[in-house]
Amino acid sequence: MRILLAENDPLHRAFLRSNVEGLVAGAPAIVEAEDGRAAIEATGVAPPDLAVLDVEMPEASGVDVARAIWRANAKARILFWSNYSDEAYLRALAKIVPPDAAYGYVLKSASASRLRVALRGVFLGDQCIIDQEVRGVQHRAANRLEGLTDSEYEILVDLALGLTDKAIAKRLGLSVRTAQIHLQHLYEKLRVEADEESGGDRGSTFNSRTRAVYLAFSRGLLNPGNLGREGRRLAVWLAAHRRSA
Repeated sequence: MRILLAENDPLHRAFLRSNVEGLVAGAPAIVEAEDGRAAIEATGVAPPDLAVLDVEMPEASGVDVARAIWRANAKARILFWSNYSDEAYLRALAKIVPPDAAYGYVLKSASASRLRVALRGVFLGDQCIIDQEVRGVQHRAANRLEGLTDSEYEILVDLALGLTDKAIAKRLGLSVRTAQIHLQHLYEKLRVEADEESGGDRGSTFNSRTRAVYLAFSRGLLNPGNLGREGRRLAVWLAAHRRSA
């Protein structure tokens, strides 16, 4: 039985180890990783059967680590232990969970007993254990009236990175008109237009683009961690685009 604990805080990592050692019988091989890159490297050497992953770590996110683990072992059971219930993380996670996977998502603000229940349920019971607050965010993201489609979310990210409509369309392989239609739907779901209407006849109160980015951050659709990673992806795309021009 191979277990991976990926957590950049050494005290949290020691706390996790003490809970896991008391739960799993025998002498499990426990590997600790202090950042996402080390966790991915450890997975490449010996894919774990069980893992506890912090979601936001240096070098690579817990979602990146989970992707590597499930690619190597689709039956691996993973518990995400995080300070964050941001929709940005949950949207990324939803794209990589294998069918019938046993996994959990517990906030670090939960009690120690809650963590132990989640560990036992995921590791020993093959259950999905999701904190109620996280469930609420998942349900909102899945709501067709509030949740963003993948295209709308990609446009939101490019909007936050400062791209023009023309550049967004080129990057996503869309016509400018189609990109603008998705952008309008994005404004509607974020209720940017509702904020504009409150201005009455005084003229525009907000810039729609920057207001959409603000509302996305306040809702947890964007955060500095995921936007930083998207910025690096954009830099790669821009470099390739310049070479081909």
